[in-house]
Amino acid sequence: MKLLITGGSGFIGSNFILDQIFNHNNTILNYDLLTYAGKGKNLVSIESSKKYNFIQGDISNSSLLGDIFFEFMPDAVINFAAESHVDKSISLPNDFIQTNIVGTYRLLSRATDYYIKSKNKNFRFIHISTDEVYGSLEKHGAFHEESPYKPNSPYAASKASSDFLVKSWFNTCKLPSIVTNCSNNYGPYQYPEKLIPLMIISCLKEKKLPIYGDGSNIRDWLHVEDHCRAICAVLNRGVPGETYNIGGNNEFTNISIVNKICDLLDELSPSDNLSTYKNLITFVKDRPGHDFRYAIDSSKAKRDLNWSASENFEKGLKSTVLWYVENEKWWKSILSKTKSNKN
Repeated sequence: MKLLITGGSGFIGSNFILDQIFNHNNTILNYDLLTYAGKGKNLVSIESSKKYNFIQGDISNSSLLGDIFFEFMPDAVINFAAESHVDKSISLPNDFIQTNIVGTYRLLSRATDYYIKSKNKNFRFIHISTDEVYGSLEKHGAFHEESPYKPNSPYAASKASSDFLVKSWFNTCKLPSIVTNCSNNYGPYQYPEKLIPLMIISCLKEKKLPIYGDGSNIRDWLHVEDHCRAICAVLNRGVPGETYNIGGNNEFTNISIVNKICDLLDELSPSDNLSTYKNLITFVKDRPGHDFRYAIDSSKAKRDLNWSASENFEKGLKSTVLWYVENEKWWKSILSKTKSNKN
């Protein structure tokens, strides 16, 4: 199978590409702009593979996209390309509008043109989205595929808009498309602005660990490898026009996650200067519009796709912490490139 992957140099996209190359033998074209969050050497191990191709470009570049579709002739598009950091969406919302909404629209338009002209009846367009489009939950209940959209941040609103575009293209243009909404991912190669890698790296640098509010906000954590298996199941067994929610069934408060990371690092890489990394925890003013809780009901994916999350969270978090400890050169390179871009 030939897969056009947009945003494949980022965290989830790169993990998915590695899985496809090593475990499924599919041919990949990675189309990525290589913004600050996608510049790591995540895919260096397959750069020489005959099954892997890369083109640098923006999903808003309609002309280049059109050329790529008819030269590569993909059997499916999997759209990972997105701006995804909530804090950044508050300060720089225009980037999120351009990539997540305008970019998705142009990708859909080119995919539809290709689908009609190529007459590939098995073609699929898979759009990777987030549980944040559903808004915030109280202490009970979980998001399901029919939950109403109530986005509370510019990021969530831009992803909700892109979801609606994909669904409208299915209904109006008959593009065989599928939307997936996932919970918080964690694992190797995640950019250091996200909670888990940010806390790990801050500990290793012995910098303060900033926690919004009192740390009681709750997230459902999904290991990226479980997510990749889910996307593969959607690719092979998903039904066009459907939405599938992908969750890890691992709900924890933010402060408990940070405490777990500190405990692991006290064991795996103890500080010479601190009795415990927990001494670095600092509570800061809460983020505007901070959703209290996310939780995903993945029963549809289990029933229709024969998928369920399998990674034990304690084991997965430990392996993730260890990966960052052992890959210091990777994250230092990422941070240095980000700093040079700002300058």
